[in-house]
Amino acid sequence: MVADAEWARIRKGLRFGQVFEGTVVKVPRPGAIGIFVDIGLSVGGFVDVVLLPERSEDWPAEGTVADFEVWWADSRQQIRLKPSDSRYLRSDFAAYVERWRPSWSADVGQPVRDPGPVAPDE
Repeated sequence: MVADAEWARIRKGLRFGQVFEGTVVKVPRPGAIGIFVDIGLSVGGFVDVVLLPERSEDWPAEGTVADFEVWWADSRQQIRLKPSDSRYLRSDFAAYVERWRPSWSADVGQPVRDPGPVAPDE
């Protein structure tokens, strides 16, 4: 965990869609929560299960090196990522984005906004 000031500095430099080469370092519960990715920063990266293929056998395994894009970052000191490689994305990604994040194409390239503190139940 980094100091809040360091996290604010890192987050300030992030842009939606920014690509990092990362290494999958942990797949704690395949099919259940997502994967942890080392992208070479002092904070970790994470791909949520909702962005990954339905079948966990199709997820990138520990040790896989691939490109990942910044999907979100908030006060949790973790960079939320999406795989750049469509093999590692849910099969209906376009429909998912249209329904849950229709502003994604306009967000790409924009600075990650500070959404404020995370609610205690998140």
